Amino acid sequence: MPRHPNEALFEGEKMYPILPTCEHFAGTEVRVLKAFELQGKMGGVFDITMDLEDGAPTGAEKEHAEMYARLLQSDENEYHMAGVRIHDFTNEHWKQDVDIIVNAAADKVAYLTIPKSTRYEQAAEMIEYIQETAIKAGSSREIPVHVLMETHGALHDVWKIAGLPALQVLDFGLMDFVSAHHGSIPAEGMRSPMQFEHVLIRRAKGEVVSAALAHGVVPAHNVTLELKDPDVIYGDAKRAHTEFGFQRQWSIYPAQIEPITKAMAPEAPQIQLSCDILLKAYEADWGPIQHDGDLHDRATYRFYWEQLQRARLSGVEIDPKATELFFD
Repeated sequence: MPRHPNEALFEGEKMYPILPTCEHFAGTEVRVLKAFELQGKMGGVFDITMDLEDGAPTGAEKEHAEMYARLLQSDENEYHMAGVRIHDFTNEHWKQDVDIIVNAAADKVAYLTIPKSTRYEQAAEMIEYIQETAIKAGSSREIPVHVLMETHGALHDVWKIAGLPALQVLDFGLMDFVSAHHGSIPAEGMRSPMQFEHVLIRRAKGEVVSAALAHGVVPAHNVTLELKDPDVIYGDAKRAHTEFGFQRQWSIYPAQIEPITKAMAPEAPQIQLSCDILLKAYEADWGPIQHDGDLHDRATYRFYWEQLQRARLSGVEIDPKATELFFD
């Protein structure tokens, strides 16, 4: 019997992470519970990030982290697709965040997000502490880490940061990045079209995506300030994906989730082509094939297999035979 594509196409190599295209931020218990409910209704097509950095009330940081730890272990976390953004390196509470979340839910938290690193050494120290805490908690799992690129220092060190162990996602943080330029980027740079056209922002986004992809890490795009207009939200996510190469985008409002997911999902013709090529390749035990006059081998199979996995995660309908062979 031919092998599954994960076995046939990678054979010991590190596989590129195939993640949901939308990451939804929630900073209160009520909003997290609503996000879990929506996640269930949509079939687990987006991740949830519980926010300790901007979400935790001043003076109640410990209680807020304990609440998130409880939610991670609850039945509401049905898909185990929820992570936590902790405080930044300069904040006295970041180690407490890690201790509480990891000791209580090392095997349930999907990832931890590190904000506002100003240099490589900060991100490296935080990642090391996260993994050491997991080991002390009795977990054998390497906890995935996301790092926010939103400072001059982080952008300067982006290629080093992208190579850190356990790194899964590089997030671009537009609002803090614009603010850090002290007026050299106008306020209009925080929204479209200037967020895609200002030379300093274009350079930063290109560097983040290039560094991420070169190290097998997923590049994630910043938020869209428009909360409810689906055409604007869709347009921002589509442009981030097709023009800059981002494969994931943040959501800060429930109405943003669906347009982001649709914008970054493979389109129907691409999905069908992926199915047709992979089904032929499977029958040929992953040897070279011809399809519509074109030659395909393992190099193209990898591309189409990743497309098919993204489509599946986005909740898009896939050819039943491909579903049965590759996903059931």
